[in-house]
Amino acid sequence: MGRWVKRIVLTGVFVGLLAIGALFFAVWTTQNSLPSYSALKASEHGQTIVVHAADGREIVSIGPSYGRWLTYDQIPESMRNAMIAVEDRRFYDHYGVDPIGIARSVKVRIDTGAFRQGGSTITQQLARNIFLSSNKTFDRKAREAILALALERKFTKQQILELYLNKVYFGGGAYGIDSASRLFFSHPATELSVGEAAIIAGLVKAPSRYSPTADAEAAVSRASTVLALMQQQGFISPGEAADVDLDTIELKPEYGQNSVRYFTDWVLPQLDFILPETFEPIEVWTTLDVGMQRAATAAIQANAPKGAQGALVSMDRDGAILAMVGGTDYVKSNYNRATDALRQPGSAWKLFVYLAALEAGFTPDTTVEDKPVTIDGWSPRNSGGNYAGEIDVRAAFAYSKNTVAAQLGDEVGFGTVASMAQRFGITSPISTYPSMVLGASEVRVIDLTRAFAAVAAKGNSVEPYAITRVTTASGELLYERRASREQLLVAPYVAAQMTDLLQTAVATGTGRAAQIGRPVAGKTGTTSSNKDGWFLGFSSGITTGVWMGRDDAKRVPGLQGGTAPARAFADYMKFAVAKRPVEEFETEAKLPAWQLEPDDEAWFGSPGDYYFVDENGNRIEPYGGGPDGEYMAPPDDGWRPGDPPRSGAGDGYGPDGTVPAAPPAVDEDFLDRATGREDSQQPQRRQQQSANDAVQPNRQTGPSGMRIVEMPKANSGQ
Repeated sequence: MGRWVKRIVLTGVFVGLLAIGALFFAVWTTQNSLPSYSALKASEHGQTIVVHAADGREIVSIGPSYGRWLTYDQIPESMRNAMIAVEDRRFYDHYGVDPIGIARSVKVRIDTGAFRQGGSTITQQLARNIFLSSNKTFDRKAREAILALALERKFTKQQILELYLNKVYFGGGAYGIDSASRLFFSHPATELSVGEAAIIAGLVKAPSRYSPTADAEAAVSRASTVLALMQQQGFISPGEAADVDLDTIELKPEYGQNSVRYFTDWVLPQLDFILPETFEPIEVWTTLDVGMQRAATAAIQANAPKGAQGALVSMDRDGAILAMVGGTDYVKSNYNRATDALRQPGSAWKLFVYLAALEAGFTPDTTVEDKPVTIDGWSPRNSGGNYAGEIDVRAAFAYSKNTVAAQLGDEVGFGTVASMAQRFGITSPISTYPSMVLGASEVRVIDLTRAFAAVAAKGNSVEPYAITRVTTASGELLYERRASREQLLVAPYVAAQMTDLLQTAVATGTGRAAQIGRPVAGKTGTTSSNKDGWFLGFSSGITTGVWMGRDDAKRVPGLQGGTAPARAFADYMKFAVAKRPVEEFETEAKLPAWQLEPDDEAWFGSPGDYYFVDENGNRIEPYGGGPDGEYMAPPDDGWRPGDPPRSGAGDGYGPDGTVPAAPPAVDEDFLDRATGREDSQQPQRRQQQSANDAVQPNRQTGPSGMRIVEMPKANSGQ
């Protein structure tokens, strides 16, 4: 019996020695493979993105955030002691793994039935944070212990505590005590008080549960526990503990409220298109004005009807986004209604109807008739069911007469109205049914605001943007915005006339609630059954669009564009333009010479914009096309306008091999009248005209019976 006991003991000793030898070998191997101290300092958990407002103020930090690296001596003693007291009271007495701490944890487990006290040392936590995952498996715990022993052999206690305090996660994306101090208290960790150090030390156990910004009461309760442990372990005296008033500690204020996240959610995906792939920390500098963002948030929250949502987009004259609100509360709903939601614009869509009409030759003073009309079986009605009879275009727009908008759309063509909307930046699908003139096609708030901004820019395109530059954390420039190239969407006189209409709509029409004590131009929009309310307008170089409604598109009692949305617009704009000079609008229309001519043909476009079509309406060139379908000019045989007409036979060529002349599209007298040309050759041309009429009596048809039609205007903004 004794022999077997002896064998078992010897075997146990041998196995134990083997295990110890294997452990020492594992620790030695791990120690030699560990990175250097400088390499561990440089390692980070992921990319940090810090977003700045226009004034340089930090508004959001996305991803892990690392503050300034603090050496052991720079870290306040109270911070070091607080962390040791709550996380590893025997930190200076163990070699990376604490058998006493493990035994204590097991005893608590037996007594309570749950692990209420962790057995991991600060060194083990550091090993896990740097090298391992958080999976609670035996294999991971074994590797964690080996790494902790190796770390203790390679580095000093001071180095380990320095690494830990600069790398441990404190919630809110903050890694390290300096980042946490700046996040929660708005100052560096070198200035931490005892109470603040206790709050930060208490976060390690459960960062989200004890975050002072998420639950201040829970954070204070946890900090009280830390202070008690510090007193129990002799780090502070009872008097020092009693002097700490956790309730008086001030937290970092929220500058942009939660609504700023709507803006950053729209901005950050754009980095994928403007930056090369990079994983280093970056800083993004934007156009957001913190004061305007606060005013926009307050305007939406104060005016949105109960149960309804609201959205606002405000941009400067160059397209810089100054404020963006995507809903009444980002925490409750992060859906960005300013950039993503598609809603019917109602009468705000009439902007494009009247732009098309003004471009076609109507003016604000043109007489129209407000009367019942039916177009392809559709009969629009005015709000209130009243008809004013003969009025001018200005009054029809100011009072949002639906019947007049329908007639204008029918006159210029519903496809022309759709083309105008696309020209001004509407990217959503557009219907060309007659009802489209009243806003049946859904749009985004940011797109419609952009269109109004283009009118304010005298007909030039406006490209919304938010990012001005991107740098690395060290200041290296990665991206800098260049001014976008403007396109002339409509002639300046058209934009001036449209501004005239928009200004009247605010001064005397449906948008009176949007008045702010200085010139404002804008338009209301209300959809059927009060499902959507809009107001969009501009003043002193700032264009702002407001939408309100329910996400489920149900009726909102009393909601109209001229009520809550217009009031929200006014509340915001009073703040937004307060420091800007008052600007009068340029509404005097300087019409081109051709439009001032009495000839009826002048109202259909510039007389130079003509081309030939065949009897089926297909466009063709007078001299046919080349091998690639390109226009081929006739050979230059010396013939000039005014010479006797050429003639010939056989394959369309004359005896001298030249191409027969096509009759001119229009006569020279017409061109003189339309373009204002007058020269000494007019009498001779008229004589030649008479001679040519005798040979070619039909001056309004081209070769082979082609008729002359007007060339449509180019959609330069599409």
